[in-house]
Amino acid sequence: MAETEAALRTLAHNVRSARTRAGLSLDELGRRARVSKGALVGLEKAQGNPNFATLVRLADTLGVSVSALMEGPAEGRVRVVSADAVMPLWAGERGSEARLMLTTSGPAPVEVWRWRLAPGEEYPSHPHQAGVVETVSVTAGHMVLVVDGVEHPVRAGQTATFDGDAPHTYRGAGDETCHLIMTVHLPPAPAPASTSASVSASAS
Repeated sequence: MAETEAALRTLAHNVRSARTRAGLSLDELGRRARVSKGALVGLEKAQGNPNFATLVRLADTLGVSVSALMEGPAEGRVRVVSADAVMPLWAGERGSEARLMLTTSGPAPVEVWRWRLAPGEEYPSHPHQAGVVETVSVTAGHMVLVVDGVEHPVRAGQTATFDGDAPHTYRGAGDETCHLIMTVHLPPAPAPASTSASVSASAS
């Protein structure tokens, strides 16, 4: 329980900070991310339990990674993360799950996910912001990747990549559970318009 409360406090702080940096009101963020103002108020007070889809919409709208909303300050040069230490952000009814392991630092961060897809179970994703590129590398079993309505079988030992700004779905296929590593390559944050603008913003 204490870990959950700490995670909610971190999420609340990060969402509020990202919203402030973006210069968005609660009303405007809610409108753009399709999240009610009441839910956002609760989230910024470390209350409630936002689902995976809500976190993705907020991250896309704020121009940050999902883990940037969830993680505390980085510690040390090297991070080693165990899958069993990361709570699933999505869990299906048949045993499927998705865990966001970490996000790399730098101007164009990369999210690293571990997915498990039960046969016949699927996760549909809304389109991401322009410039997002996803890859899926299947390590066991096989899946069907659906991008913009077109199905693409991906089997163990194969890797697929696609632009994430189209509707896409991950579906378990065959008779065994599919295991895969997914990476989400985020576009670099836009550079400040000018040095004087940066100085003015920092002084305000």
